[in-house]
Amino acid sequence: MTNRRTGLGRGLEALIPNLQPIVDEVDIDLIAPNPQQPRSVFDAATLAELAESIREHGIIQPLIVSRPAGDYAAATYQLITGERRLLAARQAGLKRVPVIVKEASPQALLELALVENLQRQDLGPLEEAAAFRRLGDEFGLTQEAIATRVGRSRPAIANSLRLLSLPDEIQASLARGEITAGHARALLGIEDRAEQRRTWRRIVEGGLTVRDAEAMAKGRTRTGRRAPRAQSADLAAIEERMRASLGTKVELRKGRKGGRVVIHFFSDEELDALIERLG
Repeated sequence: MTNRRTGLGRGLEALIPNLQPIVDEVDIDLIAPNPQQPRSVFDAATLAELAESIREHGIIQPLIVSRPAGDYAAATYQLITGERRLLAARQAGLKRVPVIVKEASPQALLELALVENLQRQDLGPLEEAAAFRRLGDEFGLTQEAIATRVGRSRPAIANSLRLLSLPDEIQASLARGEITAGHARALLGIEDRAEQRRTWRRIVEGGLTVRDAEAMAKGRTRTGRRAPRAQSADLAAIEERMRASLGTKVELRKGRKGGRVVIHFFSDEELDALIERLG
């Protein structure tokens, strides 16, 4: 699989110009968390693994910090990126950690934390969506500008933001992992909120697939119809990669002597963006 770092917008080096590795070592207790951190959940098991690695090898990649303009009490530095490493270093018992000191605006703090988490694929779909919304609401960025900064297509940003319009209980279900982002996008196709909730409960209770959810959202029924041929794991993986790349619903159908790819769009603007992306 292609390294996602190469496709994520301008990257850390562009968001903080002249990012040169001038490394200092500072007291870990003098570093305050990034207040713009979009990630709200850190897996305890992976943190423990990283802490053990840090005990053995130390911190290989320095944290990036800035000197806050306001009064942060005992904190002399404010974290920009590397919160997972900072938490693991505390867990490992480190007293001092390597840092690179840079200046960054509140917008850059959010952008950098978002890009880092996207590169590591650490954010949940709702955390991503909330961060995108903050970039728009707090800093006035258009969806196109957000897409440029984080290396996503504009339709992908739009589809991500749409998740925040789901009812609270469905968002909570997505956050818990009971449904996937694919299920949630299918539910967005149902305008009636009551029907949306009923369909969501059927998905959770029945362990239904994304394809089942999409069929239900379209008002289809499988009753009396021949069950479709099961899709191979390879084709399903390709389909999911295409959905992630294009930021919209993609259906891959393979027959005996070929097949077809169906790419969905939901507005003229999304169609124009897809045409441009496909070249």
